[in-house]
Amino acid sequence: MSRLGIWFIGARGSLATTATVGLGALAARLVDTTGCVTEHPDLDATGLAAYDAIVVGGHDVADTPLVKRAEQLVAGDVVPAALLAPLAEELERVERRLRPGLAPNADGPVDQRADAERLVRDLREFAADVDRVVVVDVSSTEPPHDAGADAESVAALEAAWDAGRAPLAPSSVYAYAALAAGCGYVGFTPSPGVDVPALRELAEREGLPYAGCDGKTGETLVKSALAPMFHTRALAVRSWTSINLLGGGDGATLADPAAASSKTRAKRSGLDAMLGHPVEGPMHIDYVEDLGDWKTAWDQIRFDGFLGTRMTLQFTWQGCDSTLAAPLVLDLARLVGRALEVGESGALTELAFFFKSPLDTEEHRLAQQWQALTAWSARCADRVRP
Repeated sequence: MSRLGIWFIGARGSLATTATVGLGALAARLVDTTGCVTEHPDLDATGLAAYDAIVVGGHDVADTPLVKRAEQLVAGDVVPAALLAPLAEELERVERRLRPGLAPNADGPVDQRADAERLVRDLREFAADVDRVVVVDVSSTEPPHDAGADAESVAALEAAWDAGRAPLAPSSVYAYAALAAGCGYVGFTPSPGVDVPALRELAEREGLPYAGCDGKTGETLVKSALAPMFHTRALAVRSWTSINLLGGGDGATLADPAAASSKTRAKRSGLDAMLGHPVEGPMHIDYVEDLGDWKTAWDQIRFDGFLGTRMTLQFTWQGCDSTLAAPLVLDLARLVGRALEVGESGALTELAFFFKSPLDTEEHRLAQQWQALTAWSARCADRVRP
C-alpha cells in the first residue's frame, strides 16, 4: 500500500494536533468521516491514500508534547476525551518524528541558507520511510512581508543568501525546504509561503504541485455561497459588515494589527468579484481569550430589492476553528499527494474550494469551485487506475 507522509509546519498547534488525533481516529475507525470532503460521493477517491497509510511528522518552535497538547484540547471541548487513551501510543510515535522549527528572528543576523538546509535534511529523513510527502503549513499567521524583493528568481534568492541577506519570510523558508526536498506543499495560512517568484520557479523546475492560501472554514465559506446568491438574484448589496471574535493561539496572534491585516485581506478577497461591484463595510477580527479554540462571526448585509426597498440579512456563525479545519488539511494532503503521484505540477487552482485567497484563480464562487474540484478529481483518478 502506498504510504503518504504529512509534514505539518506548526505540528504542536491546535489545528495540527486536532488533525493528527483525527487521522488516528479515522485510521482506527473510532470516528466517522463527517467533515471530510474527500469522502463525498461526488469525488472519486481512487488513488487517495488510505487513512491508515498516512504518517505524520512536522516542525514546531513550541515544545509542549503532543499528548499534553491533545489533553489541553480535550479540556477545551475540541477533542473527545474518549479518543486519548486509544491514540496515546500513536501520538507518542508522531512526537518522536517532530523536529525544531525556525526560531523567532533574533537581533543578530539570520542565516536562511543554513536554516533551509536543516529543514531539507529533516524532510528527507522523514521521506525515506514513505512514498511521497506533502508539507502543510498550519503555523501562526505572519505579518505582511516583502518577500519578493531579493527573490525574483532562484538565482536571485541564492545570490541574496550568498551576500548574507535573508529575503524570505519564515513561511517561505519552509516552502523552499518543501520544494527542495521534493515535496508537495499546502499553505493553509495567509502567510507568503510559496507565493514568491523564486519559489514558484523552483516548483516549476522540480515539477511539484502546491496549493493555497488561507483555509476557508467558516464565515468566508458562508460568504462564498451567499454572495453569488445576491448577484444571480439581481439584489444590490450596499454594505457587508463582518465582526469576528476569536480565541486561542490564532486569536492571540491576530491581536497584532500587522498579522491581522494579512488575515482580513484574505477574508475580504473575492467579495467584490462575487458581487460584481465594490461593496463597503468594516471587517474586524477581535481577540477574546475566553473563547479558547472557538470563534463567533456576525455578519450584516444590507441590500436593495425591487423598487429600491432596503432590506437586511444577518447571520451568526459559531464554530470550533480546529475541528472545522482539521479534516480539510487531511483532504488537501490526500489530494496533493495524489497530484504528486500523477505528475501534476504548479498551482493547483482546482483546489480553490478550500481557500479564501486561492492562488492563480479569481474564482471565489463556492458552487463553481466545487464543480472544478470534482472534475479535476475525476481526471486524476482516471490517471491512477490500472
